[in-house]
Amino acid sequence: MTKKRKRIVSDPNQMSLLDLLTAERAERSVPGRLCVNAKLQAAVKIAIKNAPKSRETLADDMSDLTGQTISVHQINNWTSENHPHRIPAEFLPAFCQSTGSTEPLRVLAEAAGLFALQAPDALRAEIQQYDEAVTAARAEKRKRVVLLAAIEGEEA
Repeated sequence: MTKKRKRIVSDPNQMSLLDLLTAERAERSVPGRLCVNAKLQAAVKIAIKNAPKSRETLADDMSDLTGQTISVHQINNWTSENHPHRIPAEFLPAFCQSTGSTEPLRVLAEAAGLFALQAPDALRAEIQQYDEAVTAARAEKRKRVVLLAAIEGEEA
């Protein structure tokens, strides 16, 4: 009798990784699919809106983090619908750290076909890889023990 597998996904409405990869593959042929301008701008706006700091404080924090002068006017221009300038990619890590939102980086990572994980989740994934390697090593060891027993049994 086989054991019933425990369902890993707790929300039935949540897409599985296979579903996400299948959807991404289908989107590869859509022209302009990597134009993330609107998504990135929306993510920047939401990050600023939800940040516990004022735009002035964000500008000061980003200036400290990057070593370059970043003004409130630049931040306003990055979020303006009518302004052609967008946030430079070199400022995104400082922006994300200042606002506490990684959504802008996630938008870019997904467009590149990557999955961005927070540090604890990345460590959990790495721990899982180690667990899988240990399981594989144990299986290989069992095979060799069985083989050794078979060889020694033939000689006796």
